[in-house]
Amino acid sequence: MARKDLLKSVMAGSPEQPKDSGRSGYAMRGASKSMKVSIDSLAENSKRLLEGETIVEIDPQLIDVSFVSDRLSDDDVAFDELKASIAAGRQDTPVLLRPHPEADGRYMIVFGHRRVRVASALGRKVRAVVKPMDDVAHILAQGQENTARADLSFIEKALFAKSLLDMGQAKDVIQSALTIDGTLLSRMLSVAQNVPRHVIEQIGPAKQIGRDRWEDFKKLASEPSNDKVLKEALEFDGFQNLDSDARFEFLHSKLAEAGRVPKRRKTRATPKKRTWTAGKGRIKGVIGRSGKAFSISLTAQDSTEFGDFLSGRLDQLYSEFLATKEEQSEQ
Repeated sequence: MARKDLLKSVMAGSPEQPKDSGRSGYAMRGASKSMKVSIDSLAENSKRLLEGETIVEIDPQLIDVSFVSDRLSDDDVAFDELKASIAAGRQDTPVLLRPHPEADGRYMIVFGHRRVRVASALGRKVRAVVKPMDDVAHILAQGQENTARADLSFIEKALFAKSLLDMGQAKDVIQSALTIDGTLLSRMLSVAQNVPRHVIEQIGPAKQIGRDRWEDFKKLASEPSNDKVLKEALEFDGFQNLDSDARFEFLHSKLAEAGRVPKRRKTRATPKKRTWTAGKGRIKGVIGRSGKAFSISLTAQDSTEFGDFLSGRLDQLYSEFLATKEEQSEQ
């Protein structure tokens, strides 16, 4: 199926768009074009999936979450506000469901997880639109609807992208779902794949922390020498009492501080040296030994002549050395 027809099945039954609209539902024609799609147009796409469709009421107990998570944790404040709003009136915007691909009689959320939770908490049925769709169409609808609302953080999008990649989804599908290009996808995956999952989960969504800060954190956390620093920081008393952004800042500061501590240089063993003087100071030498290296440095008045004399007799001296060594071994 051509990429532009990925969501044709999702859009079936929706009002036909004007020919000059320039858009076709959620269909994307490559990363370069998806980067040009505005947040407003994505919001229109989300609404278009629901327009003209029959809204039904479904028991929340028959509804399962999406097969791929796009959130690290629920925003309790946003949930309470939505709950109060729906309790005072009704659920104005329906959720989008698909028939569960593996369980007859059940449904899977495409988008609208929070509204389903609210309905369950209030003991009400969920107002929903139900549309059959495959996994790719599901991914595109879920990803783009969340992008339109702009309430997912960088790290949540990065984990969402990694989850899809781990499931075997093509990168162009992931790019279209998040409306990003290949370069940004690579940077997201680099963070999600190199920062330990348990660390990200303990930090949480960190809504105010963007790409650059996470990339810097990745570099610091990837240093083997920082493993102990990170472990101790996560175990710090009161860490979990901080909000998500503050937890990120706390860990980042600890890692950065550790990186600024100057490392001790390994001191080399000082070569053993001794001095030698003869001829009432006419010849002087510094004799040094370091490991298997041995050196003699000659100075003073006779240094050049004696050096030539010595170097001219090295073969003879070495032979005498071997003979002496052999005699000593026989004793």
